[in-house]
Amino acid sequence: MTCPVPEPMPDDPMPYETLRVERRGPVGWLIFARPDAGNSMNARMLDELEQAWGELDADPSVRVIVNTGEGRTFQTGVDVIQMSGDPEAMREQSRRTRRAELRLTAWHNQVWKPVIAAVNGVCAGGGLHFVADADIVIAASSATFLDPHVSVGQATAYEAIGLMRKMPVEAVMRMAFVGRHERMSAQRAYELGMVSEVVDPPERLSEVAQELAEKIARNSPAAMAATKRALWGALETGLTDACRAGAAELVSMWGHPDQTEGPLAFTEKRDPEWAELGPESEPGPPGMTPVAEATGDRPS
Repeated sequence: MTCPVPEPMPDDPMPYETLRVERRGPVGWLIFARPDAGNSMNARMLDELEQAWGELDADPSVRVIVNTGEGRTFQTGVDVIQMSGDPEAMREQSRRTRRAELRLTAWHNQVWKPVIAAVNGVCAGGGLHFVADADIVIAASSATFLDPHVSVGQATAYEAIGLMRKMPVEAVMRMAFVGRHERMSAQRAYELGMVSEVVDPPERLSEVAQELAEKIARNSPAAMAATKRALWGALETGLTDACRAGAAELVSMWGHPDQTEGPLAFTEKRDPEWAELGPESEPGPPGMTPVAEATGDRPS
C-alpha cells in the first residue's frame, strides 16, 4: 500500500516549531519533530501539544489520529537540558504537574477520536505518557521502552500509573525501579500487552499505522466517540457505575442518523456515509439527557 501524500492542516492558527501536524486522507498525524533532541518536550512543544490535539480534534475531516516521532526516537520526555538551564521556561509545566492538570496527550485534552501511538524508536520517561494514554499502540520491532526517572533522582508517577491500567503491575514496577539500566524490547512489550502489534521491518511502521487508521476511520465517528468515552470512563469507576455510564453512551446513539445509515449501507452493500462528529449531530429526544435515558429518570 502507498500512503497518501501528507497535507498540512488547513488554516493552521500557529506555526509549529516542534511538531508536524499532517492530514493523510481521514487520518491526522501528530509527529514529534525534535529528532536532534530525542524528540524531548521543551517549553515550546508543551504549548504546541495542547494546540495540535485541539486542532486535529476539531477538524471534521480527521476521524483517527496517529501519534509518532521523527527520526530514531519516539519521545524521551521533558527536555532536561532546558529544565536545568532555564527553569523559568518550565514554570507553567511545573504548575500543571503539581495540580494534575497536564495537557500533553489526547486523554489529557479530552480528544474522543481514536488515537494510535506508532512507536518508531526509543520511548523513555515522559514519552510513556503517550503510550499509556493512546487507545491503540503499535511499535516498530526496533523500538525500546524505559523509565529513567529514578536514575536521575525523580519519582515515577503519572506514566506508570497509566500503564498499570494496561499491563501487569509487576512489569510496570520492574521498569520503574530498574530505571535507565534496562530497556524493554518491542517484542516484550507486545507479550505484556503494552503494544498490540510489532511491525517488522521497522520501516513499514508508518504504512501499517496508516492502514490501521483507515480501517478504523470507516466506522461511525459518533459511535466511536461514544465508545471511547464509555471504555475510558470504565477505568475511572467501579464495575456497576461503569456499566451505568456505558449504558448512557450506548443510549446516546439511539436516534442518531448513523444508527439508520449503518444497517442500510450493509443491506445495500455499500460504504456508509456517516454524519460528521459535532454538536449538531447530538442524538436523543429533547429535554432528556443520555444518563436519564439509561436510568429511566426524567428531569424534575
